[in-house]
Amino acid sequence: MDLLYVKSIHIIFVVSWFAALFYIVRLFIYATEAQTKDDIARPILTQQLLLMQRKLWYIIGWPAAIGATVFGWWMIFINPAYLYLPWMWLKLIAVGFLCMYHWQCQRILSQQKQGVFKFSSMRLRLLNELAIVFLASIVFLVVVKSTSGLMWGMLGMFIFAGILLLVIYIYKLTRDKGNANAPTQNVVTDQTPKKN
Repeated sequence: MDLLYVKSIHIIFVVSWFAALFYIVRLFIYATEAQTKDDIARPILTQQLLLMQRKLWYIIGWPAAIGATVFGWWMIFINPAYLYLPWMWLKLIAVGFLCMYHWQCQRILSQQKQGVFKFSSMRLRLLNELAIVFLASIVFLVVVKSTSGLMWGMLGMFIFAGILLLVIYIYKLTRDKGNANAPTQNVVTDQTPKKN
């Protein structure tokens, strides 16, 4: 198969993989937050969210990760000169970290399936932003193809990550303050017996 076809298929799998990584962590957040709901809503929401997690992960996430890996190595097999380029090794290291991120998501999925919600909603939100850092790093490496460009790109990514953390923190403070100020609803029912 021609290199351009292999590269195109690789990119399609990479896009699908990142879509799954972005959304799976959102589902983890929603499932974690569902545990604070009342006894009627909690099991219904949890069951639905766990079903969505399973379908997303095993129908899109894993196949996309495997496809991106297979077609990525296929490109290197077709053109082994890639391995002599410093940016490619940095990209492979970044992809290695991305695979570790993928495995961490698999662990969280397995834990939530067993009813274990170890990570707070805030911690999962931070984990969700980490995928953006991986995506931006890999894209910069592939497009710029320069290690010096990577250094500037990584500096920009750390600044971007810092801004994201600040925004998430402000969001959390605003949300917590809104929940603290929300009026509690007391439902008063008329318990007096009706006369016939």
